[in-house]
Amino acid sequence: MLKEFGDFIKRGNVLDLAVAVIIGVAFGAIVTSLVDDILMPIIGAILGGVNFSGLAIQVGEASIMYGNFIQAIVNFLIIAWAIFLIARFAKRFEKEEPAVPPAPSEEVVLLKEIRDLLKAGR
Repeated sequence: MLKEFGDFIKRGNVLDLAVAVIIGVAFGAIVTSLVDDILMPIIGAILGGVNFSGLAIQVGEASIMYGNFIQAIVNFLIIAWAIFLIARFAKRFEKEEPAVPPAPSEEVVLLKEIRDLLKAGR
């Protein structure tokens, strides 16, 4: 079982996935800081000094922190936009391979041979 696990880990796509997850987490931290520390204070100032992290509704003993939810939505939109731009940029470098026409069927090949033989026999 250990050998099988080692073979699984050594596969290229597992390592690529691990690197992607680590980079994704780091990118998420950067975007979270951008939203929490730069964008939301600016948006709050524009809206009259609103502090989104403090927005909450008290329901009995529970606090519904909808300001944090708004910040999470902004985080998601920024990350989604960045991934879209990266995918769009990467698409420019993909080589489109020319479409290879399908091979003719056996019937077509035989009919062409018969045609050629009939032409040669005349």
